[in-house]
Amino acid sequence: MPFAKRRDGASRPWRLSAKLLIVFALVTVIGFSAICVSVMLEMRRGEEELARQALENLASSIDADIGRNVELYDLSLRDVATDMQLPEINQVSRPLRQLILFDHAATAKHFGVIQVFDAAGRLTVDASTLDPIPEDRSDEEYFKIHLQNPDLGLFISRPILHHGAYAIVLSRRITGEDGRFLGVVAGSIRFSYFHELFGRLKLGPNDIISVFRKDGTVIMRTPFDLDMIGKNLGDLPTVKRVMSEPSGSYTGISYSTHRPRLYVWRDSTRPLVVLVGKQWSDIYELWRMEMTRIGALMSALILFVLGVTLFLAREIGRRAAAEDKLEELATTDALTGLRNRRKFDAVIDAEWRRAARQRKPVALLMIDADYFKTYNDTFGHQAGDELLVGIAICISDSVQRAGDCVARYGGEEFAILLPGLSPAEALGVAETIRLKVEQWCGESAITTVSVGVASLVPGGSADWNRLVKAADQALYAAKASGRNRCVLAGASNLSLVA
Repeated sequence: MPFAKRRDGASRPWRLSAKLLIVFALVTVIGFSAICVSVMLEMRRGEEELARQALENLASSIDADIGRNVELYDLSLRDVATDMQLPEINQVSRPLRQLILFDHAATAKHFGVIQVFDAAGRLTVDASTLDPIPEDRSDEEYFKIHLQNPDLGLFISRPILHHGAYAIVLSRRITGEDGRFLGVVAGSIRFSYFHELFGRLKLGPNDIISVFRKDGTVIMRTPFDLDMIGKNLGDLPTVKRVMSEPSGSYTGISYSTHRPRLYVWRDSTRPLVVLVGKQWSDIYELWRMEMTRIGALMSALILFVLGVTLFLAREIGRRAAAEDKLEELATTDALTGLRNRRKFDAVIDAEWRRAARQRKPVALLMIDADYFKTYNDTFGHQAGDELLVGIAICISDSVQRAGDCVARYGGEEFAILLPGLSPAEALGVAETIRLKVEQWCGESAITTVSVGVASLVPGGSADWNRLVKAADQALYAAKASGRNRCVLAGASNLSLVA
């Protein structure tokens, strides 16, 4: 168990342990919080990846359905365009021509009628009737495009009102063997196809699906917005990126809600490109709920741990204070407030060992009140006690270093341990104490003190009892010399006790 050092060199248990308990609790809380945050961030990344995969699957599914229908319809247009190049096609009867041209044409409830227009834009063949109503499509975008671009291939128009319904027109150029422009074969896919396709999907309220033409024109979107249909967004950097990269994803601000969305597209090489988007707030909704739940549990756990830690720390502190008080009572002289003989023995043993390791001197002062028994018998025990308290105060005022130890050695005798002081320095301290006691007593000369001083550097197998004996003998010499004086134990005294 860790210990804290006090001035007197003794160990104080528990108090540092309380601090370590708090530090340990804080480190534990921080550690678990870091793990929790790491897990939550990993869950967030998992939600992002899951949403991206779901949008990729959705985009792939829609793209495959649209691509399959466009390709199927385009095959019919190509067959018609190829058959119209045959010289004898106009020489057969109209029923036979209808059979040749449209026998294998794709039909579905969302597919419009395939029509053939001549080089002047006039309707010549209609798959729905042998006697088509005259029409002139020379001003239509798809007709002009094919007229000007011989190698265009399949062309998909902007959304237009075609034969009474909103649709996109798919068309191909009819080119003669000599390269001449013979006309256009055209058909349509109605918006009802896209409405039905998107209606089968389970979408969130903020999810969006947009179908673009290769130039960035919006063909269809859900939620349906007529103002957006047919609008060219090809100049937007994000749309340019969609058209330039085969597949990918990006985060952009929604045109309608002005909130960040995750957009994903697949296979931009197709004639129509599908872009799906989901609002980030919807992606993180479950994650936020889980984070709130886990955060609440972690907060409650943290508060509980900190509460228990503070309670235990307080109890440890109280126990440490009580033990310190008991230790102080066990090692303090009740009358003078100085350390008692038991504490002095423990301190001198520790300081003696330290001085032996460091090869430094240890000084000891033995102080005895002169004529104390006579004073005590004359004025009573209470006065004698007050005298001893006064002497103790004088001694304490003269010894200020943290490592010094002042103790009541027994009766009217006091001991002062002065680590690191030479004989001359120790004698100076002793003389200061003697004079201070003498001045305190005043002219009445209630009592004085005699001081025995000894200082030596521990060595060999010597123990601290030799220092005590030397100081004690010096004290006896001070008493024998007339009292109220300080005597330093000389080399002969030290060698004698040695």
